[in-house]
Amino acid sequence: MQGNEPLTILGEGTAEFTVQRSRFIAYVAAVHDEEEARAFVSRLRKEHYDARHCCSAWILGADGAKQKSSDDGEPGGTAGMPILETMKRRSLTDAAVVVVRYFGGIKLGAGGLVRAYSHAAAIGIDAATLARRITLRRLLVTVGYETLSAVEHWSRQKKIRTGEASYAEKVTLPLLIEPKQYEKVKKELTDLTAAKAAFEDGNEEELLEPV
Repeated sequence: MQGNEPLTILGEGTAEFTVQRSRFIAYVAAVHDEEEARAFVSRLRKEHYDARHCCSAWILGADGAKQKSSDDGEPGGTAGMPILETMKRRSLTDAAVVVVRYFGGIKLGAGGLVRAYSHAAAIGIDAATLARRITLRRLLVTVGYETLSAVEHWSRQKKIRTGEASYAEKVTLPLLIEPKQYEKVKKELTDLTAAKAAFEDGNEEELLEPV
């Protein structure tokens, strides 16, 4: 894949523009496998049954290894591939882009089509919320009420994600930590609480963080 880190889509995005009376409508969505990608394309084909073309591309996998594009009747290489290349330039994966064209009666030529489908894909992606995948490890920290405010203040300063606390005889606070920072965080909390904090190690979780 091109770009620095793989990104994906949160929810869906859509945008449109008109050139030489042809209307191009781009739809962008997160998909997790080929079945979801095909279903996304199929849904838009049905919604835009009266459109001349419904061109598409999708990229799947952490490394973007699975890629497919469709010109849907446009001259070869003028629609699906420009959409796919736009996605690759944005480092997208686990995503699908569909560009619907309502023909306006004026032919755009091969170069015009490439520019139009590239632009449609780009503004569709711009209209969506992009996200990067992050892997965090859960750590359950149990402390007494007398040290809770200090731990909460520390977690805010460190910008550590926290879950909903559980209040009983003591307080258990779930923290989500980057794996490489895991042992360092435990040591800092041990020092902060004078070794009174109890820890329970949790599993790694994958989250999407908007960019």
